[in-house]
Amino acid sequence: MDQGSSSWFLYFFLCTLLTSQLDGIEGTQKAPNNREIEKRILDKVMNTKVYDNKIRPVGAGGEGATVVNVNLFVRSIARIDDVKMEYSVQLTFREQWLDDRLRFDNFKPTPPKDLAYLTLTDSAKVWMPDLFFSNERQGHLHNIITPNVYIRIFPNGEVLYSIRISLTLSCPMILKLFPLDKQVCTLRMASYGWTTEDVIFKWKSNDPVQVTKDLHLPRFALEQFTTDYCDSVTNTGTYSCLRVDLLFKRQFSYYLLQIYIPGCMLVIVSWVSFWLDAGAVPARVSLGVTTLLTMATQTSGINQKLPPVSYTKALDVWTGVCLTFVFGALLEFALVNYASRNDQHRSAVIKQRKQWEAEQAAAMETAKAAANSRTPNSNKPIMALARNSTVGFDSTSGDDPACPLHFGILSTASCTKTWLSRFPSRSKRIDVIARIVFPLLFAFFNVAYWCAYVLRKEDPESLIQ
Repeated sequence: MDQGSSSWFLYFFLCTLLTSQLDGIEGTQKAPNNREIEKRILDKVMNTKVYDNKIRPVGAGGEGATVVNVNLFVRSIARIDDVKMEYSVQLTFREQWLDDRLRFDNFKPTPPKDLAYLTLTDSAKVWMPDLFFSNERQGHLHNIITPNVYIRIFPNGEVLYSIRISLTLSCPMILKLFPLDKQVCTLRMASYGWTTEDVIFKWKSNDPVQVTKDLHLPRFALEQFTTDYCDSVTNTGTYSCLRVDLLFKRQFSYYLLQIYIPGCMLVIVSWVSFWLDAGAVPARVSLGVTTLLTMATQTSGINQKLPPVSYTKALDVWTGVCLTFVFGALLEFALVNYASRNDQHRSAVIKQRKQWEAEQAAAMETAKAAANSRTPNSNKPIMALARNSTVGFDSTSGDDPACPLHFGILSTASCTKTWLSRFPSRSKRIDVIARIVFPLLFAFFNVAYWCAYVLRKEDPESLIQ
């Protein structure tokens, strides 16, 4: 092959190679791009000449109310406030409805099969239901790093709206069984302007409410949750309403360690004074007053953390009875002190009486000695006088010989009196009786208290307001 032919062949080869490269680049540029297709579809379905976001979509069959399916995902529950009677919750809120005007599965050319839905981040471009939370006190949207909201438009015209929000909702509580109570906190969602003739809210058929598995509350435990409808009727029409009832059970271990056990200990400490001597006035007074003030301070501190209510709570019964027992122990010492002083006074009277009896006996001995030196007849008046003086003393002193016999029969028949007879002073008897009566009464109260409140079965439906 000559040099001209080889040059021509090389030129033809290079031209062919360059043409194939250009065709490949042009073919690459003409390959379908899903993002461009999605943009074209959005521009077409969101065209203001075709779609108006101020007009609600029509219902099934081209007429009737628009049905909006709702479901929730509870991400966390931050706190449940007993004083303000409210709770804070963070949730993902979703709404789904059908809008035939946004349908794009019949477009030509047909969208690719891997295009499952269109995504929007601006909710103002589509019609939105006017749902609001009727028991909301505060709320805010989440905008870090970008607004936590999206809208998905499916080929058949279904619209899915999802947003993450934090709410503080009111939760009226009944604290009669506090701290052994259960509370139902409700979340209500309703239409603000559209009546049931225009918009109807319904729960999603499958899993209308979902709760995160990592839900942990410091003082409560979420036992169960239920969904229901709560359509409201006003003078402007009937409005669709949804509700979620969250049943919380209060954790009792905190109150057992902080209130009930210390209360029992204070009551038992107040009983120590029963074993102290009645003459140890400073020790018994200090112990009684200290336990009484400590119990009163504990009761005051507990009530500061609770709302002032007009009814009696279970905790009020406990603290009130414990305070009564502590106060009763202090009053018992006052009674013991009074009985002790009375016993001392009686001892002084008895000692004086014995001294007087001794003097009378000495006088009688003197009279007898004098009578021996006289005639027998002259001894009679003296003996009669001595006998009359002795009888007169016995009658006024109240020492009837029949009384010891009578009380002896009763003490023999009564084991209690026999046992108490071992303690000569009344003050000691009061202490001994208090050592038995106070623990028995407190034990009886505990049995009645825990049976009345712990074993009480309350219907959760009665808590729902």
